[in-house]
Amino acid sequence: MATGCIGQSRYVIDTPSLCIDLDSMESNIEQMSRHIVRGGISWRPHAKCHKTPAIALRQISSGAIGVTCAKVSEAEVMAAAGIHDILIANMVVGETKWERLAALCRRSQPIVACDHFAQIEPLSAICRRNEVTCRVIIEVNIGLDRVGSRPGRDTYDLAAAISKLDGIEFAGIMGYEGHLLRIEDPAEKRKQIFDALSVLSECADKLRRDGLQCNIVSAGGTGSYQIAAECDGITELQAGGGIFADPFYLEQCHVSDLKPSLTVLATVVSRPTLDRAVLDSGRKTLNPDAHPPIVKNWPDAQIKRLSAEHCELTLGPLSQNLKIGDKVELIVGYADLTTPLHDYFYGFRGDRLEVIWPIAARGKLQ
Repeated sequence: MATGCIGQSRYVIDTPSLCIDLDSMESNIEQMSRHIVRGGISWRPHAKCHKTPAIALRQISSGAIGVTCAKVSEAEVMAAAGIHDILIANMVVGETKWERLAALCRRSQPIVACDHFAQIEPLSAICRRNEVTCRVIIEVNIGLDRVGSRPGRDTYDLAAAISKLDGIEFAGIMGYEGHLLRIEDPAEKRKQIFDALSVLSECADKLRRDGLQCNIVSAGGTGSYQIAAECDGITELQAGGGIFADPFYLEQCHVSDLKPSLTVLATVVSRPTLDRAVLDSGRKTLNPDAHPPIVKNWPDAQIKRLSAEHCELTLGPLSQNLKIGDKVELIVGYADLTTPLHDYFYGFRGDRLEVIWPIAARGKLQ
């Protein structure tokens, strides 16, 4: 980590580097917070796009109630940074993980998702032995068909069984409308998201009528948060990736009013022909699977191919003057798959490096 570079221009930073435009990211954080919180919904943004406590703390200072993680190890990193209200929006299975989750309850207030009693009954025994209580929510399958209990009797019976366990506090339900994010027609997208989330809110209403506490009804990814924020019965949204406003969200999910803020700074290392340039940033730097990166500031430069260490550009008349040693920024297509490839974020205010943040939860897969 080149801390001596603080205050320098972005164009003297070594490459490849993962860079944040701080003004754009902060604007996105404020925009998301206003949109979600003004409707009376809580914001618990997912950290999978940044894996960095410093960024999570900025979201909290802008109105978020806590953070969402995918793994116990990620939650441990966030708790160590002083973040206490943590949703692990995933199934936690195995004695080692249950022990770690129980230990986490001593210094924070985690919530863990489940969709089967076999995930929670052993956790209950471990929590009792450690004299702690862990909050639990049920993930309900609202159409994504990945995980989740079936809405209706399966969910009600599971909630009733969980509520009887010692060492466990049943806290609510969650669902993810991820299968609906890329619907092209705005009216149809809105209708289908409302329909899916109404299944979730109806489940919550039934649980409350049965005498169970169901204070949390959690949903909403970045690709749908502007619609999900208007759905009755939802208490919190997990949308997090909008802080970087990846082209995946802007172009495929048609999210509006956010600005791309995450780029990879690369160097031209070869100019084999007039219409071709090669950068030092390949698939080990950028993951193009969900959405390819976009060349910033050179609209006629197109990415032709990404190999392990190289990015080949096809150049038009405006970009053919690029020479070996020049720096080029690539807008990251989808941060969730690119952030884990790096150790640090380099945060710029304008063209001056203001901060270097370790990506502290990188590699936290357990």
